[in-house]
Amino acid sequence: MSEEQQLRLLAIFHYVVGGLAALFACLPLIHFALGIAMVFWPHAFGGQQNQSPPPFVGWIFIVLGGGMFLFGQALAACMIVTGRFLIRRTHYLFVFVVACCECMFMPFGTVLGVFTIIVLSKEPVKALFTSGQRDSFPTASSTV
Repeated sequence: MSEEQQLRLLAIFHYVVGGLAALFACLPLIHFALGIAMVFWPHAFGGQQNQSPPPFVGWIFIVLGGGMFLFGQALAACMIVTGRFLIRRTHYLFVFVVACCECMFMPFGTVLGVFTIIVLSKEPVKALFTSGQRDSFPTASSTV
């Protein structure tokens, strides 16, 4: 399999895994919603007034849930942008750093990150990035 085909496949997989990461990054919104409920309706979490959680517990849920959501969405966006950069053969360092970071997203990101690092470490692929050689995808302007 040629280097161009490997980069094309990696780009497609980055789009797919980026979409999955964006979907799974929505799970911390459950903690965010629970935190809001703990802060604004604490009586719903205890049978009596004395058993409701203190407000700082709700704020911890809000901050951690919101932070994890934002981090996950940012990582997903970087994965999708990396797929675009792989197609264009630009921003080698950005693609390499995102490949290292996506290893945290188990199991799909780990596999994709490792394969991306392996492919990017090859000298012919580095040459493709430095020469600026584009993929031979037909564009709207070239078909007219």
